[in-house]
Amino acid sequence: MCPASSLPVGLHAGKTYLPIMENSTQTSVLYNATCPVCNFEIQHYAKYAGAKGLPIRFDDLNSDARDGWGLDADTAARRLYVLHEGQLTSGIPAFLVLWAQMPRYRWLERVVGLPGVRQVASVAYDHVLAPAIYRWHLRRLRRQAAPAND
Repeated sequence: MCPASSLPVGLHAGKTYLPIMENSTQTSVLYNATCPVCNFEIQHYAKYAGAKGLPIRFDDLNSDARDGWGLDADTAARRLYVLHEGQLTSGIPAFLVLWAQMPRYRWLERVVGLPGVRQVASVAYDHVLAPAIYRWHLRRLRRQAAPAND
């Protein structure tokens, strides 16, 4: 889970978020393209959105695009972030917003958004999936930074 203290001001897990960026009809997704799990899933959504002409932008947190999000690299790497109609969300609420923008996935948004299901999904994401993927990310970064053994 991304502790509330590490989230940007106005962003708290499981809440409605305050506007932090200009309003836009475009939905924007911030994800970690160097994470094999994240990249696989988001590239699938990006391909679908592109084929359908959906107004969804996908930003790699490892690029200059992250600067516009107001998130440092470590915070951004901890979970998925989605900006829609000036509202920044993260975690399962972010997936719900993203899925709601894609006709093929609206059923998933409705199911995961059900009371009870949403809470279980959020607990699983916040306490198991996101932390495990983030630890994997940190191990990859350490391996990349370590000098090669000759």
